Amino acid sequence: MNYNGKKVLVTGADGFIGSHLTEALVRNGADVTALALYNSFDSHGWLDDLPDNIRSRLKLVRGDVRDSAFLNRIMRGQAVVFHLAALIAIPYSYAAAQSYVETNILGTVNVLEAARQWETERVVHTSTSEVYGTALTMPIRETHPLQGQSPYSASKIGADMMAESYARSFDVQVVIMRPFNTYGPRQSERAIVPTIVRQALDPNCPAIMVGDTSPIRDLTFVEDTAAAFLAAGLAELEFGHAYNAGSQRAVTVSDVLDLVVELSGSKKPVHRDESRLRPQNSEVRALLADCSRFESETGWRAQTSLREGLQRTIAWWRERLREGRVRREKGYMT
Repeated sequence: MNYNGKKVLVTGADGFIGSHLTEALVRNGADVTALALYNSFDSHGWLDDLPDNIRSRLKLVRGDVRDSAFLNRIMRGQAVVFHLAALIAIPYSYAAAQSYVETNILGTVNVLEAARQWETERVVHTSTSEVYGTALTMPIRETHPLQGQSPYSASKIGADMMAESYARSFDVQVVIMRPFNTYGPRQSERAIVPTIVRQALDPNCPAIMVGDTSPIRDLTFVEDTAAAFLAAGLAELEFGHAYNAGSQRAVTVSDVLDLVVELSGSKKPVHRDESRLRPQNSEVRALLADCSRFESETGWRAQTSLREGLQRTIAWWRERLREGRVRREKGYMT
């Protein structure tokens, strides 16, 4: 994937997937502007953890996608825009739904409107498998009905529809990337894999506390997800349409728990924590990707097995704990 010299903007670059994508783009020769959410701590999120030879080649910018004038300025001259900035913590969306509308929908409109004005070569808009809700048929194709089972997923459905509408109405060259559950280093504990791993390894945790372990998920290692974004930025794809990216392997949360316990060597008891449960009609029971369309048009396919991905994730958490650098990210992007 030849990004040599191509001017690229990544919104939400300070987050989990965003930081991995930013690193991959730099390694592939792109001229990257990385947008991080402004904060008063002089932090660029996970971008501050990138190797010096990567970070030194970035143009770091702080701001907010809700600010249309700011976004319009930084998008001028960009060839490709990867739009990952979003509020993503599902539990918080129950408490503050309006903030999800303002960031996820209005922020996306601001990106699309700037792309329209500057005739950006391509926008890759980030969706989520959560827009499908509990699977009615599996594996899930892009034609599966969209179901807003949380305020978060409803806001992402709205953002996806705005992306589709700008492609249809204004010929904005936008691709809708729909990754399934991603895991790996740098992920915050709002997600199930790092929640389990950290508790399994942390000597300050006497037990592993979990919610419902019966849901089925399609888990993709973060480097594979970043590679999917790279492919979406260059391949000949249909604008205004969604493309799934997942491992195409189904696993229960219980299976993940058992594998983490095995790989970490944990002997801790496992307890159910009722506070970790979603509202009954909001829990997404099963997600499994059909990525055949994206694979056929790009050649991309997830390469990392769940065992290997969890081993690498556990190794990263061991190092963080050893260095005393554990922090709970509340942040801006997945």
